[in-house]
Amino acid sequence: MTRQPYLDAVRERVVVFDGAFGTFVQGLDLGPDDFGGANLEGCNEMLALTRPDVIAGMHNAFYGVGVDAVETATFGSFSLVLNEYGIADRAYEMSRSATRIARDVSDEWEARDGRPRYVAGSIGPGTKLPSLGHIGFAELRDSYVEQARGLLDGGADLFLIETCMDLLQVKAAMIGCRRAMAQVGRDVPIQVQVTIETTGRMLVGSEIGAAVATLAAMKPDVLGINCATGPGEMQEHVRYLSQYSPVPISVMPNAGLPSVVDGRTHYDLTPDDLARYHVRHVADLGVNVVGGCCGTTPAHLKAVVDAVRGITPAVRTPQFEPSVSSIYSPVTIAQDNSFLIIGERTNANGSKAFRDAMLAGDIDTCAKIAVEQVREGAHVLDVCVDYVGRDGTADMHELAARFATNASVPLVLDSTEPPVMEAGLQHFGGKAILNSANLEDGDGPGSRFDRVMTLAREYGAAVICLAIDEEGQARTADWKFAVCKRIHDLAVERYGMEPSDLIFDTLTFPLSAGSEELRRDGVETVEAIRRVKADLPGVSTVLGVSNVSFG
Repeated sequence: MTRQPYLDAVRERVVVFDGAFGTFVQGLDLGPDDFGGANLEGCNEMLALTRPDVIAGMHNAFYGVGVDAVETATFGSFSLVLNEYGIADRAYEMSRSATRIARDVSDEWEARDGRPRYVAGSIGPGTKLPSLGHIGFAELRDSYVEQARGLLDGGADLFLIETCMDLLQVKAAMIGCRRAMAQVGRDVPIQVQVTIETTGRMLVGSEIGAAVATLAAMKPDVLGINCATGPGEMQEHVRYLSQYSPVPISVMPNAGLPSVVDGRTHYDLTPDDLARYHVRHVADLGVNVVGGCCGTTPAHLKAVVDAVRGITPAVRTPQFEPSVSSIYSPVTIAQDNSFLIIGERTNANGSKAFRDAMLAGDIDTCAKIAVEQVREGAHVLDVCVDYVGRDGTADMHELAARFATNASVPLVLDSTEPPVMEAGLQHFGGKAILNSANLEDGDGPGSRFDRVMTLAREYGAAVICLAIDEEGQARTADWKFAVCKRIHDLAVERYGMEPSDLIFDTLTFPLSAGSEELRRDGVETVEAIRRVKADLPGVSTVLGVSNVSFG
């Protein structure tokens, strides 16, 4: 029997997930021996190896009330977390074993009545946030690769990257999952769920708009929200997702805000209350995937199943505004009352003050220059550390790590070297702009164009594209447009880029260059901009503010 693909199910009906893993385990009063020893007590993921019957019993309890999907008992089964228990080397084994348990139980239920059951490979945030410098991006990503391979080999139908508190952590997890899929040779959907605290933001300060702008560029298959609060506190954020998410939405709240009763954590939201909220989510806001997080029991999910099973999700017509984002807030590329202002005082080739501070290792002064530009009206900051004789990768690591949280606006990572751009991307949790891509050395494998576009696709970035091809800087309007069209088509068709993430610089020489052959450069550039706007829908254009008039 061929199981209906998960995304097909999501598109045609409501898919109901299970409830809380931790709450279920806590209700069993297990002892140290159940976890494999006192030193492992509290590592719930260990139960997949020591008490598989407990994990199977949990999945059966939720399937017994009618849910469509269960999450594997792998929320923390990757080396970064397991290292705290001294069992980092068991991450793959644990992930695969837990997924195999869920797969076997799911297959048994599916065989009984023919209704598809789905196994969601649960991937948690871990205990260290990369945006705050707790862990390096590459180390975190590689830890997720190992876990994701275990989930795939165990038979997961999808990845569920959940309870996300840091957008940079989400990127590490998504890239890790995609690398694992490439290694194993099997593709499954990726569902991402962020966690919004009672402050109205993620733990590192991201608002829901920053999450949507940043993660949409990473192309998840489902985007949602879970944990931290009950459904009541989530309503504003769920409405935002309904209005702006380009992909199906999932909502998995806690059973209300926790309190302590008789020394134990207690959740006040009743099963009927949770069900009523989910009915509104589906019927009014077009949510496709519902379930429960902390405190939600099989009784909660039975009420949800009974309430939503016959409801058709409302049809959404998501609004789309081309945007980039800092880790905190999105910035639309088309500004209502201005053009998009790119501040360039954080460019080592354009600002002596910034260059001198960078060369002296004075990161505080570099950060101060960045903050001053934002205060004076810059919408995004151009960060360029390229300087003869310097290790640009090391400089970018240091500066981007600081700017990623100190600067409240998105960054343009500006370098002639793709490894320097990637160094910046590994610290920036928002949606960046890469400057730049061109066709100077062609578009083949390993060309600069290929390397920059590959980075943009992997990390979810926009790209400034220059009108330069193998013959040099394009001079006439026809030539400029032809290069831009070629770049556009390659970016969209080969790399899967959205046109809205392409920003074309048709380039010019200033009038003051004085050469007769350059006399028409300004005119040709303006005409090329008109052509790009007219014939490449959705893209944007950029030009240095003094490039025509300087002098």
